[in-house]
Parts: sequence; C-alpha cells; structure tokens
Amino acid sequence: MIFLIFPPVAKPCEPPAGIARLSGMLSRHGKEHHILDANIEGLLYLSGQEPPPDAPSDVWTRRAFRDCGANLAALKNKDIYGNLARYTRAVRDISRVLAKATPPSSTVGLADYAHTGLSPIRSTDLLTAAEQPEQNPFYPYFRSRLSALLGRKEPAVVGISLNYLSQALTAFSMIGFIRREYPGIQVILGGGLVTSWARRLGGRNPFAGLVDHMIAGPGEAPLLSLLGVDAADRTLPRPDYRPLPVDQYLSPGFILPYSASTGCYWNKCAFCPEQAEGNPYIPVPPQQVVTDLLALKDGSDPVLIHLLDNAISPAVLNALCADNPGTPWYGFARIGPHLADADFCFALKQAGCSMLKLGIESGDQRLLDSLDKGASVEMASAVLKNLKKAGIATYVYLLFGTPEETESAARKTLEFTVRQSDCIDFLNLAIFNMPVCSQITPGIRTKKFYEGDLSLYTGFTHPFGWDRKRVRLFLEHEFKRHPAVSRILKNDPPVFTSNHAPFFCGQ
Repeated sequence: MIFLIFPPVAKPCEPPAGIARLSGMLSRHGKEHHILDANIEGLLYLSGQEPPPDAPSDVWTRRAFRDCGANLAALKNKDIYGNLARYTRAVRDISRVLAKATPPSSTVGLADYAHTGLSPIRSTDLLTAAEQPEQNPFYPYFRSRLSALLGRKEPAVVGISLNYLSQALTAFSMIGFIRREYPGIQVILGGGLVTSWARRLGGRNPFAGLVDHMIAGPGEAPLLSLLGVDAADRTLPRPDYRPLPVDQYLSPGFILPYSASTGCYWNKCAFCPEQAEGNPYIPVPPQQVVTDLLALKDGSDPVLIHLLDNAISPAVLNALCADNPGTPWYGFARIGPHLADADFCFALKQAGCSMLKLGIESGDQRLLDSLDKGASVEMASAVLKNLKKAGIATYVYLLFGTPEETESAARKTLEFTVRQSDCIDFLNLAIFNMPVCSQITPGIRTKKFYEGDLSLYTGFTHPFGWDRKRVRLFLEHEFKRHPAVSRILKNDPPVFTSNHAPFFCGQ
C-alpha cells in the first residue's frame, strides 16, 4: 500500500495533476494506493478557524472572518466572475483570514507560505521543520488527518509531491511527523521542485536519514521500480482524479488539469530551466491526448481544461482542432507560424480554446535573438492580432533584466506592449532570475542571489548596469504607469492570476 500526498501551499483552484497521474499509473498496475490533497484540505481547515484571541479587531478582519464561508462559496459560483471588484474583495478577505488565523511567525496565503525564521532554500531549515512539526500552522490539521489515514491504511510507502517552494516547509513538517509517529514507513520525495534540487545537487540526497529516496523527473517509472514492478509499458498513464475532492476546489466548477508532455518541445530558449536542468521532452501521442481528455470528461463534467505543458505542441493543437474535446481549454503556446495563420486561430476557437498564455518576453528583436526565442517581433504582433480576431484571450508574459537587455530594449518592449494593447487581455511582468544550472554567458560575473544550498538561482553583475533595482524602478514608475498598460494590469485576478483568468473572458 502506497500513500501519496500533495502538501500545502499551492493555488487551491484545481486538483494536483502529478499525483493524479501517479494514481492512474498505480491503478493500471494493480497497486493499492491512497492519494491526499492536503493543500485544499489544509487551507479549508485554516479558513474555518475562529479568530485567535490576539487577532486584530479592525473592521476588515472582523468582516473577513464573518464572511469567510460565503466568500469561499462565492469563488465556486460563476456569478462572481462577472464582477472583478467583488471577486477581488472575496479573495483578499479569504487571504486576510488565513493571515490572521496563523501565528505571527508564519504567513499563509492562498498561494504561499513563509516562516520568519526558516527558509525553504536551506536544507538545514527544512530539517529543522521536520524536527519541529508542531511549529507549522497546518500541524493540527495534518496531525489529525495523517494519524487517522496512516493508522487505518498502514501504508508501507508515503510519497510526497513537492512542486513549489511554498510547499517545502510544510512538506518537511509532515515528513518529520510521519518519521516520528510511523518510523517504519518508507518516505519518497518527488515533484518539480525536487527535480530542480536533484539537478542542482548532482543527484545527492541532502535529507538522507529522513527521506529514503528523491525522484528527479517524471516519477512513474522510478516509483514502479521502487515498488518492485518491472513495467514494460512506459507510456504516460491517464491521470485519475476520482479519488480527489473535485467539488472542493475554489473555482466555478471542476478544472481538469492535463499534461500532454514533460519538458519542452522547443527547448532552445537561453536560460530556460528545462534546458539548464537537462529535462528531456517526452510527449503523449496527440491522439492519446484527445482520447484521454474525452475519457476524463465523462465522469467529471469539467467547466475548463487546463493544458499544463510548457508549450502545447503544434501537433496537439492540430489534434484538438480535428477532434474538439467539447470543453473550453487554455494553456501555454509558443509564438510560431501556426498561430501566425489566421485560419488556424479561428479553428482553435472552434475547438474550444478560450485563452492562450504567450511567452513573448520582449519587444526588442535583438534581445529575442539573443534569447533564441525563434520568433520575431512582427510575428508576435501578427499572432496577437489573429487571436484577437478569433476571440481567443491572451495572457502575455514579458521578461526584464536578462543579461543582454538594455534600458533602450526595455523601452522597446513598452512601445510594443502599447501598440498591441488592444490585443492583450492580461499581462505578467517578470524580472529575470538566472538559473544556477544555466550556461553562463562569457564575461558575466555571478554572485550569491539567495543564501541557501538549495537556491535555484544565482545573482550576476549585469554587463550594462541594468540591474534588478533599475529594472524594478522602470517597471513601477514608467512601464506600469502607462495608461494602456495600467488598463491591462487591472484585469488580472489577484492570487489566482492565469488560473482564473479564462473565467473573466466569457469562456
């Protein structure tokens, strides 16, 4: 018997795709298992608490605690998505409850968790969290929940799916509790964050004695191997969401997450973590993607399909056009010739595409070439216009502060954004972080970015003096203040951002 856990905190708007795929794989091979989304359960537990005696008595806090149940219910009702102001107030009030229901040393939100004295990028701090699980704000929840489940089901193995830094401290608190109360259970750690750590550390396990195995990359085959199963069939299994509480997530209906691949089919962009970590591209055959989606729809009646790929391949987009899944869908796509074809964009709309996320990054062609994006500014403009005409919303990602960017290039990005503002529905403005594993451009001097042996990024001295402080000032005082940009930024749903954006697009 194996027990799979998805720990807090991650956005609680859809079920975790990783352990659902592992569940499908275990079922295929007849392995008894149980999966637990401790993220949604833990957040709902905290949001249902009474205000502590030392909680502030201001009007906002009193209102937030009083109306928390109604606000949680509202996020599961499509009506609130017709009014961004009401939605924003509900999200912020729930966030207020989570923040005030926890000790001063902890900060819990709907998408984050931080501790004033412990960092998720220091292995010693994660070991401290394991040694002192009682200090975690989710401890009352997982002590009771894990005691009941582990005591009743008596698993031989517990697998923890760790994808985000916001999950790390609680994951290790849970591991520490399991080790203390159930020392005979084998603990396996996997997920996206663990993959990055493993690449960073050259496969070394810094948690030996606490964690028995760390799995890097797709976990299906390694997990089967650890369970003693010699599986000849290595195809990615269909995920199984049935064991998860699909009616509890904070969205107006069930969002079906699905990965049609691991890695990235382009895999050339400079400084991309996928390339830096050497993660291979492993696609699901396009016809299997369609077959899986149609089968998964039957029992779950989703309101939206979330394609999780780093970039949905043109082959999968073609398959979706040929065989409409019958449910609105969205995901990341690359700027390329397929989207520069207006007829193809109209076909995508007919196939149910409600929104595409686009990593345009810059409006400066020289910079795009240096990043090896494989696209031109002119093509990006044509794609945005085509998607606008087809009625597909766009969530555009821009990146500032890369080693080749100058202040002049950043202003070209502003000019591009303003020119295309009528074709952009949402914007994400990011400041560049250089991955530790990336091939450093010759002549660039690196320096510590965060203090911690598990940090995934390194600082660097920008060759043109366009450092993070200058970039941040430019974004705050110039870029965001342009009326055309400001209008777009106001559309963004707080906290849930792109995960809820399609519901504001009339999908």
